Amino acid sequence: VQPVESGGGMVQPGGSLRLSCAASVLSFDHYGMSWVRRPPGKEPEWVAGINAGGDTTVYADSVKGRFTISRDTAKNELYLQMSNLKPEDTARYFCAQDPFEYWRRGLFPPDAYWGQGTEVIVSS
Repeated sequence: VQPVESGGGMVQPGGSLRLSCAASVLSFDHYGMSWVRRPPGKEPEWVAGINAGGDTTVYADSVKGRFTISRDTAKNELYLQMSNLKPEDTARYFCAQDPFEYWRRGLFPPDAYWGQGTEVIVSS
């Protein structure tokens, strides 16, 4: 079962958004998770990752200090709190299950493990 993302929208520069991801009930607490984004007309890029226990996180340099990844195992949900958003954060954001632990190396898993995504537009 693919993850399902929500929470995207349009926001002005400097604003905030919180993305949510409802993941597979059967495997959520077994694997690390990542957020991946695909800017318009560009290749996907890894954004942030978190381990199965939720106590280790890694971020891309471009979002470090502005984005926070977290998870709630009891709810089988993954989150991405985004603050101080910039126009260059405009992208479709995907939640990805990562049984391969790619997130530890700043990489994303194959897109078969991604959800359908949610659109984030940062514009004035």
